[in-house]
Amino acid sequence: MGCRDLYGYPLTTSRQAAEAYRDGVGDLLRLRAGAAGRIASSVALDPTFAIGHATLALLGHEMCVQVDIESRLVDARLHAGRATERERSHVHAVQRHLQGDSLPLVAHVAAYPLDAVLLSVAMPTIAFAGVTEVPEQAWNIVEQAAPAYGDDPWINGLLAFVRQEQRRFDDAMDLACRSLLVEPSGGHAAHARAHAHYETGDHAAGLAWMDDWVVGEGAATDSITHFAWHAALHELSLGDLDAVRRRYETQLQPRHAVGCRALVDTGSLLFRWALTPDGVDAPAMDEVVALTGRHVLEEPATAFLGMHSAVALLAVGDDAGLERLGAWSARNPNPTHREVLAPLAGALRLLTRGRWSEGADRLAELTPHCWRLGGSDAQRELVEETRIAALLRAGRYDEARALLDARLDRRPAVRDRRWRESALRSGSEDLVAAHVDLDLAER
Repeated sequence: MGCRDLYGYPLTTSRQAAEAYRDGVGDLLRLRAGAAGRIASSVALDPTFAIGHATLALLGHEMCVQVDIESRLVDARLHAGRATERERSHVHAVQRHLQGDSLPLVAHVAAYPLDAVLLSVAMPTIAFAGVTEVPEQAWNIVEQAAPAYGDDPWINGLLAFVRQEQRRFDDAMDLACRSLLVEPSGGHAAHARAHAHYETGDHAAGLAWMDDWVVGEGAATDSITHFAWHAALHELSLGDLDAVRRRYETQLQPRHAVGCRALVDTGSLLFRWALTPDGVDAPAMDEVVALTGRHVLEEPATAFLGMHSAVALLAVGDDAGLERLGAWSARNPNPTHREVLAPLAGALRLLTRGRWSEGADRLAELTPHCWRLGGSDAQRELVEETRIAALLRAGRYDEARALLDARLDRRPAVRDRRWRESALRSGSEDLVAAHVDLDLAER
């Protein structure tokens, strides 16, 4: 029998390259460290391995892995002719996806459901931004592919993430725990469980489990900063800012993050920390911005990254950077960049200039469309929290309290309760500024 991937599809390459690729994909699916390096080894061992080149290009685009994306695509196209029909379809799907057209990828997964790499790409998760702006479409892609896998721990972890997106939290927890029982280090299952704890307000139990997992079975996870971010969200929700600082200093220092994680995890934590009542001593965002680089900040590959770029630029008071992000997004062929990210950058520019009320109104207009930015509800809360802070700075306390009441109805949180109490007490701009400080650049 010739070389095959983890789920049985043939690989047109040498035995040694196939082993490296399988190991790399196994790490990628489990979110373990070293996936990109092992996949790079596969093309070093066999420079004609088309699917290896395509997967590396994909990781460069989606996860900010330092590879020459265009060169990898060129090599993938060059050598795809000698590969199987499935591999040629994989290469074509990746190429079109990176050009902004994900329809071939969706069709590929329908034809080859056991192509786990591209099925991963289709679903917005910790690793990838997804291929559709409509969550139900992404869920359907996973649901339709799942029967081909049987009771596989990886697919159960991915389905668990789908279930928590559907707000079926009991089902999500059951699937995640079933997956983790078989594969305790499985990153997707752990990620789904983390979201289920957070979205149900199960902060103490979620924090205790995550603390154990990140230093135990999950210690080899490539995206460990994201799990640390989840733990920090619980600590923020519990109002324990001393714990948040310890988490930042030990697990979320931006210089230790991989790829875009300094922006997505550390950056978003610092922003939300600074908005928290009594969070005025949160560290500045400058190191995150420096490590991320202007290209990612002002020309982000995905709208999801762009949302994080926008709040980071707001945090350092970079009006010009927000202007460039907005202008670039407005010219982007992707409609989400044009219709959601560009207006978001414009709304945050208003805040950099102290136009709190107008900025809050712009953010309110964007609220029904923020789901198009991708990521999870927990991540997109950045926009909601920015709006709450802007309303408070504008002295529009009743509207801010209404938003906080809605959040507390969704799940209990000491932080939101204290935030609401500060809004009730607020009768002067000085008090609001002490509690909700969007002037992060002055720190």
